[in-house]
Formats: sequence, structure tokens, C-alpha cells
Amino acid sequence: MKREIKLAANNKKAYHDYFVDETYEAGIELTGTEIKSVRAGKVSIKESFVKIKAGQAMVYGMNISPYEQGNRFNVEPTRVRRLLLHKQEIRKLDQALALQGMTLIPLRMYINEDGRAKLEIGLCRGKKNYDKRDSIAKRDAKRDMERRMKNRG
Repeated sequence: MKREIKLAANNKKAYHDYFVDETYEAGIELTGTEIKSVRAGKVSIKESFVKIKAGQAMVYGMNISPYEQGNRFNVEPTRVRRLLLHKQEIRKLDQALALQGMTLIPLRMYINEDGRAKLEIGLCRGKKNYDKRDSIAKRDAKRDMERRMKNRG
């Protein structure tokens, strides 16, 4: 019996602030009480980012609220967590980060059909203010066009 993917957290602001060039799926190393909080949807990835240190991909600033029944087994909500990626992927990402303006941003966190927590990270380039205005103008024009087509037909 396969389960559907359950979205735990989404980072919509990342698409507004960055151009997403590539996406990667990474496992994440969590404790028992953390995975219970993730399944309950008590996770925030809005302020988080990924760095590669000593051949390990680490996510900083991710907030997983303490599990209510966790008592002494709870850990710090914003601790640094290790991402589980293949060595070749980590090397490729490290080389891409060496380029100016590239960064790794978590895009969404979900529980896959096997019940494992996954983090979708994006290799991103920062947008300038005029890029953001351009994106908003395109979105508004598309919305206008769809509205007119709907009213016409």
C-alpha cells in the first residue's frame, strides 16, 4: 500500500527571491522527536540555507518545533542538521557554489511514500529588484490573459 507524498513545509519566498537552476532531493538526518514534529507539520524552512563544510551538506536555520510529548528527548529547534546526499552530488554542488552568486536554498520538505523525510534543495541565483518586478509583471499579464480567455469563451 503506497502512501502519497505529504508536504510538511514549503518555501514560496525562495521562488520570489531566487532563480532556481537545479533541484536536488536530499534525505535529512533527524532524531525521533524531530520526525514526529515534521509529520505533524511543525517545521519552517523560510529562513534556512545549505552550506557544504568538510564534504558534508548541512542545513542551517531550519526550525523544527519541539515535539509536545518529547520531554527530555527534544533537541534544539534550530540546530544544524546533516543532509544525506551522494558524494558526487556534494562535489558538484560545492563546485557550483564556488561560482559567484550561487546558493543552496531549501524549497520544500515532505514525507515521501516510504515515510522518510526529504528536503528538496535548489541551486539558486539571486534576483535583483528589477528581476522581481519583471516576474510580477509577467505573472499579472498571464493572469489577465487567462481571465480574458475565460470571459470570452
